[in-house]
Amino acid sequence: MSFDTLLKGGVLPDGTTADIAIRDGRIAAISPAIEAEAGEIIDITGDLVSPPFVDPHFHMDATLSYGLPRINASGTLLEGIGLWGELKPLLTHEAVKERALAYCDWAASMGLLAIRTHVDVCDDRLLAVEALLEVKKEIAHYIDLQLVAFPQDGLYRSSTARENTIRALDLGVDVVGGIPHFERTMADGRASVTELCEIAAERGLMVDMHCDETDDPLSRHVEQLAYETQRLGLQGRVAGSHLTSMHSMDNYYVSKLLPLIAEAEVAAIPNPLINITLQGRHDTYPKRRGMTRVPEMLKHGIRVGFGQDCVLDPWYSLGTADMLDVAFMGLHVAQMTSPEDMRRCYEMVTTESAAIMGLEDYGLEAGKRADLVVLDAGNPIEAIRLRATRLMVMARGKVIARRERSPMRLDIPGRKADIDRRFRIADPS
Repeated sequence: MSFDTLLKGGVLPDGTTADIAIRDGRIAAISPAIEAEAGEIIDITGDLVSPPFVDPHFHMDATLSYGLPRINASGTLLEGIGLWGELKPLLTHEAVKERALAYCDWAASMGLLAIRTHVDVCDDRLLAVEALLEVKKEIAHYIDLQLVAFPQDGLYRSSTARENTIRALDLGVDVVGGIPHFERTMADGRASVTELCEIAAERGLMVDMHCDETDDPLSRHVEQLAYETQRLGLQGRVAGSHLTSMHSMDNYYVSKLLPLIAEAEVAAIPNPLINITLQGRHDTYPKRRGMTRVPEMLKHGIRVGFGQDCVLDPWYSLGTADMLDVAFMGLHVAQMTSPEDMRRCYEMVTTESAAIMGLEDYGLEAGKRADLVVLDAGNPIEAIRLRATRLMVMARGKVIARRERSPMRLDIPGRKADIDRRFRIADPS
């Protein structure tokens, strides 16, 4: 028996050691020891081999536009939205596409091979929609890209947003989005949730709605989202993104809300880097943490995936396409520091986010597509702690990125010094 590629001695996320055989772009076998011929045999002994990273919430139409036409001086969500409104008329098809492709190459080098991006449909040209549909086709051989029709300025607040949302879906956009808390009234917000979910149900599409991205404890559109999900039979196809108002809500109300979300099988997508940056800007002290109630959601059986949201754009001046940065921040903000919780944070940037996106051909299993990443770490907790170097990234059975291990050398007078950044320890599980 012969394979195209054979990876030897990798450590799977569950701690087991395995060889992985690749043939025709798929995982042909996973076993503790595979002795066979292969076009290339790669020794990854002791290194973590993982399914690729997944970002379930991003804004690729805005990425890498930081400083255009100016910088967000207040650092608030609303100024970012206003700044994006200033930038939209200046966008060109070529510039949006160029920045998106540059970001996708960056993402691929970090082992990020699946991204769900919201694309603003409130520009009547649908320029960004058309540009990102082209990007989706061009990167299909190494990244799964889902597009969300996102009426950034409000489905009702923007006079052409509803029409443009339908036009975008007709062009081939995958998911129905919304932003109910940005409508003029709470009533309009609730109505927008209803209408957008009805559009998704009619077309057989998924829903991913910016929901209650505010410090206002009375912004409660996720309740409507859970209701519509059940009414329309959309269970398992709906996600509420951000949900930051929940960090300010009354505890009694949340005790009712979380079971409703769980019952409706609505997933949650907090975005730790952005939520901790944008929220609480009007507070003095104590400042609110700004991220939704992740541990409580997990206890109720709600599926949670961490998103990156922004990189170098009107809302966020940093970012490297590294989902381990996202998991690292999420772990700290949610105070999820037990070994079990830290492993859950790793899953929230891999398998859990893949499930939210409905990626059926994802995972380290025989027969699945051969998409994976090898990290300079011994287990998922160590990978988060170190934001571990990606030693190799494989997409569709082809190695698309490699990096040599390059340990630091110390010259300490009087004694021999050697440093291994990993300081590998046994998995605490």
